[in-house]
Amino acid sequence: MKRKNLRCKNIFVILFGVIFGVKAQQELIPATVVHYLSGKGADDSVYWDFYCTEGLNSGKWTKIKVPSCWETQGFGQFQYGIEFYGKPFPEGIAKEEGLYKYEFDVPDSWRNHAICLVFDGSMTDTEVRMNGLKAGEKHQGGFYRFSYDITDLLKFGKKNLLEVTVKKESENASVNLAERRADYWNFGGIFRPVFLEIKPVIHIDRVTIDAKADGSFYASCYLGRAASENLSVKTEILDRRDNKVAEGTFPIKKGSNWTMISLNAGYPDLWTAETPNLYNAKFTLSKENSKAVHQITEKFGFRTIEVRESDGLYINSVRVNIRGVNRHSFRPETGRTLDRSKNYEDVHLIKEMNMNAVRLSHYPPDPDFLEACDELGLYVMNELGGWHGKYDTPTGKKLVKEMVTRDVNHPSIIWWSNGNEKGWNTALDEEFHRWDLQKRPVLHPQGNFGGFETMHYRSYGETQAYMRLPQIFMPTEFLHGLYDGGLGAGLYDYWEIMRTHPRCAGGFLWVFADEGVKRVDLDGCIDTRGNYGADGIVGPHHEREGSFYAIKEIWSPVQIMNDKIDRDFDGNFIVENRYDFLSLNTCFFTWEQVSFPSSLSLDGKKKILKKGEVKGSDIAPHKKGILHIDMPAFSDDVNGLFLTAKDVYGHELWRWSWKIDEKNVYKKNNDEKKAAVKKNAPTYEEDADHIKVKVGNKSYVYDKKDGFLKHVTVNDRKISFGNGPRFVAARRADRSLDQFFNHDDPDAKKLDRTYKDFVDLAVVDSIFIREDENRLTVNVVYKLGNMQRSTWTVHPDGLLELTYVYRFDAVVDLMGIRFDYPEDKVIGKRWLGDGPYRVWQNRIHGVTYDVWENEYDDPMPGETFIYPEFKGYFSNCSWMNIETQEGLISIVNETPNTYIGIYQPRDGRDALLYTLPESGISVMDVIPPVRNKVNATDLIGPSSQPPWVKGEKRGKLIFRFQ
Repeated sequence: MKRKNLRCKNIFVILFGVIFGVKAQQELIPATVVHYLSGKGADDSVYWDFYCTEGLNSGKWTKIKVPSCWETQGFGQFQYGIEFYGKPFPEGIAKEEGLYKYEFDVPDSWRNHAICLVFDGSMTDTEVRMNGLKAGEKHQGGFYRFSYDITDLLKFGKKNLLEVTVKKESENASVNLAERRADYWNFGGIFRPVFLEIKPVIHIDRVTIDAKADGSFYASCYLGRAASENLSVKTEILDRRDNKVAEGTFPIKKGSNWTMISLNAGYPDLWTAETPNLYNAKFTLSKENSKAVHQITEKFGFRTIEVRESDGLYINSVRVNIRGVNRHSFRPETGRTLDRSKNYEDVHLIKEMNMNAVRLSHYPPDPDFLEACDELGLYVMNELGGWHGKYDTPTGKKLVKEMVTRDVNHPSIIWWSNGNEKGWNTALDEEFHRWDLQKRPVLHPQGNFGGFETMHYRSYGETQAYMRLPQIFMPTEFLHGLYDGGLGAGLYDYWEIMRTHPRCAGGFLWVFADEGVKRVDLDGCIDTRGNYGADGIVGPHHEREGSFYAIKEIWSPVQIMNDKIDRDFDGNFIVENRYDFLSLNTCFFTWEQVSFPSSLSLDGKKKILKKGEVKGSDIAPHKKGILHIDMPAFSDDVNGLFLTAKDVYGHELWRWSWKIDEKNVYKKNNDEKKAAVKKNAPTYEEDADHIKVKVGNKSYVYDKKDGFLKHVTVNDRKISFGNGPRFVAARRADRSLDQFFNHDDPDAKKLDRTYKDFVDLAVVDSIFIREDENRLTVNVVYKLGNMQRSTWTVHPDGLLELTYVYRFDAVVDLMGIRFDYPEDKVIGKRWLGDGPYRVWQNRIHGVTYDVWENEYDDPMPGETFIYPEFKGYFSNCSWMNIETQEGLISIVNETPNTYIGIYQPRDGRDALLYTLPESGISVMDVIPPVRNKVNATDLIGPSSQPPWVKGEKRGKLIFRFQ
């Protein structure tokens, strides 16, 4: 009770100071006071009385946080929308209702003011009573701000009772089809804040701004009611330092409720995603006697949007490429209820991937999210609800007005979107411009409208074909993610044609984050509803997956084009500036000359030998040039180089690395091997079935029947590594032997997620042993198959060197040699190579050559979210140390352009991506690409195609066992 009284007392103080004015140095102008009845978000919610009619914790009055989705608070029933697709009122649908009550004090000082009750979002049908009386008509539509004038319903100086009834399912069939039968979780409840707006009786209701790149400023200013006397609106434009850049006063005649404002700010700093310069427009409403009665301030940016037919999207007369992503408002613990920090966190993370745009799928977001886009710089597509289904026209008109009037002044909003994938009510297209002075482009995602062809999930070839059509091609969804597939996989191919084609404006990946909700009814497990919600670049809690970094590298606005750097490097980096507006001289570059450790190194750490920082060259946007760094010549110890680009804010764009001299990396192993204390020369013994080589405390056993290393012992401790090298190869099971889809097989389409082994029929032709000084060599020669030769050299220090040759002529998705080791005995791995994420044939970006390590894990995609994954294929790997329960297995790889494979990547339980053959510990010349949720690998570009291989492949490995 004391807390309520204190809160009430604070309200009086605020109102006295803000509404009625206090005289210190000057009289304050009355402004809108916002008084929250709920919390402002998930992090500061307020408890209201609550009654749930069905499901968990139903049939009793209790408490609930507001705002919140009631399922995440332990009420009602969790349900995924698409499972009832196309049915407005299906049997079995979760249709509980929530009854809310909240008492609050209304100070007597609020008399003679206009008071509105505002809901920022409530799912779905919402009826409101104030002190037992209806506040207004039932609101239908879950993602929109709506309000009621409750001035005449309040009891001033007393307690007031707010009662709200929320129905999870709408009584309106079109609302259910548009919002509730979609590919996302359905929630119920008052999930966004509830607040009061207290304004003077004569007040500004809203303004809509159009501020152009030439400095022209237009605004329509609307009053809450028609003026009963002559009024005027003084408008001031202020820059970020509060300097006034323009001002003017504009009359509102008696009987009118609006005026048009026109100013010019000269040469303002323009707003773009790269230069998010914001201004404030201050609107002061005054009477004829110059007494100010109300004042509001709107943030905005000067920028001009143009859609040039059959050409592209232009911002401030510059053609821009959209590097975007679709985004849900979502967190596992709170569903669609977020807070300011979470909204900003999402924008920071999107920007970290070097994206410049976001599509708000499939509903308008929290205002905080749009503020973050304005301040940090993202182009926004703001979307009316509609997922295949669409709102009826009367309902849709109301919701378009609510969306546009709330969000119209955000400079980040470039497009309005009328629903999704035929969820367009075309009768609503003109409604957006009715409320938007800027008349931004209106789109039909997955449709051809407004000058944009936005078709979703086209194959690589189809994408090329769409670019040959007259419309601007900008897919609002492409490369549909699933687990480790899609998104970064295939993106390089798509982006190379998208960024360079004269009629492509870029596109939006699907989707930002896995929509996995914490099921309070299932012991807190994270539920993505099988494969439905597991589509993200990041996990439910924003765990970074491999595609996160692949996208970050591919979409970096700064690209270093040096593939290799040798010891005679002259300090000249070839650079492409892919910014649309910024010169490269706004960036900084740091460099490091390093010495990488060998696999035998005890501490295993790289050493930074020299480093420095330089400012970027004066290379204009969309141009190429040279970044020269006057760095010292490489000393003998240098075997690696790093270069990191940072933007004007100090954020990393990408970190490139080069292996300066591959031989120099391996030289350390050879030097340390020679420096090792010499032991006695290796010896061997054999029987009818095996050859056993002994050297010091180690022994190696070979099988005469197949020529494979069978196992290793160290100090009589067995290490179960061996059964190789044996040839392994596979192709996708639906392929013909000539690469293409196998039309002769009626079941081929069912097999595009599975792989078929090629069987090696090689047999041992001969085995012979050669003793040479302090070394011993086991030579195995094969015939009648793919494996040709394996040569094992045992050194006196116990190192084991393998050279091998195999031959294979075919179209193949996976090919190399493999060994066996029990996966359940593996503890972890450490390696010098690309990492820390695994790669695929069509996702080789997003990794950096360095020293990495991680512990063994075997997570289930879509159910557990541990990244980077332990298993998979690792590129450019110089050495890898595998820690096991039996000892250490160290592999030095002296075979260029190969991959070290650590078992086979794991698919989800539904096996929708791949079922790869077991490959143990392997060295691969060919690794598979990965498909996305919609398209198989043969449909997503050149880097996803299976190679034709021919002739011999040779390799060299060095093993050390401890």
